[in-house]
Amino acid sequence: MTFSIKTIIRALAAPEHRLNCPTVLWARTMAELHRRTQRRHESGAFLLGHEHDGRRAAVDVVYYDDLDPAAYASGVCILKADAFAKLWAMCRARKLSVVADIHTHPGAAFQSGSDRTNPMVARPGHIAIIVPDFAAPPIRYGDIGIYEYQGEHRWTDRGQRHCRKYVYTGFWS
Repeated sequence: MTFSIKTIIRALAAPEHRLNCPTVLWARTMAELHRRTQRRHESGAFLLGHEHDGRRAAVDVVYYDDLDPAAYASGVCILKADAFAKLWAMCRARKLSVVADIHTHPGAAFQSGSDRTNPMVARPGHIAIIVPDFAAPPIRYGDIGIYEYQGEHRWTDRGQRHCRKYVYTGFWS
């Protein structure tokens, strides 16, 4: 019963949301991304969870450098093939899937040419989130970049003014 009430209230609070991330998981992920940047380089993570009827629910996180210790060696997030093999094995073992990826930028949260042409998960519907200023607090939703992959290196911008409708991290997560 509690689940259905929570789901109904969440649907009213954020009727168009595609990604639900519990407040505690979101805050912990932002703090950890910021810490891992050392204020010198990007950091990133995969949000793991479940998908149902086109909506994704994050329940866990795995950081890029836990999959590949050299992920930030160039200053930007780069994962090699063996990191993805570890990720997919982890997903199978936990019975989860990647519901989004999230990484930081040193300045504004725009999608770089490299981000556009090298999606972390190249499947239509994948959500990529970019957090500005190395995820230094305070993080304002209107400053976050959210992009939905359409396939063939095409993306739809879901961030800035649409962020709160697209990603829900509120009390009813």
